[in-house]
Amino acid sequence: MVLIRNIREDDEEKFLSMLIQLDNETKFMLYEPGERKRDIDKIRSIIKDAHQSSFLYIVEDDGKLVGFLSAKRGHVNRIKHSAYIVIGIIKSYTGKGIGRRLFNELDNWATDNGITRLELTVMKHNERAISLYKKMGYKVEGVKEKSVVVDGDYVDEYYMAKIRAIKV
Repeated sequence: MVLIRNIREDDEEKFLSMLIQLDNETKFMLYEPGERKRDIDKIRSIIKDAHQSSFLYIVEDDGKLVGFLSAKRGHVNRIKHSAYIVIGIIKSYTGKGIGRRLFNELDNWATDNGITRLELTVMKHNERAISLYKKMGYKVEGVKEKSVVVDGDYVDEYYMAKIRAIKV
């Protein structure tokens, strides 16, 4: 059974292994294969930060981590109403509604924490992800030209955001 839950401290090794698997199987993530260091202290820091001021949910199937969604909240007053999102799902688990479920959990967290702006970047040719983001209410706000280099070629990214209703 696929479970979506908040990350725990004892997930550190599994989380790092999942990130490395994502690096190896998709060109849509930031790191290239072999580029990510096996730095467990960095992972511990990410998990600690997630419990203090950010959001980090993981997807678990039979004890194996197969996806995640993180949202880092702005750290100063002028941007603390916003959060920057990163999502990754192991290839064999895509197309099963997991991304939608993760975004629904994110919306609950955003409501509970007064977040009115959720934002992300996505490579322009990642049509599947863009389709999901649009279904979840995100809109393209602009283009980051030559934002990343993949296999020696410059790739543009869309800057997308969702503005949530402000409850007073």
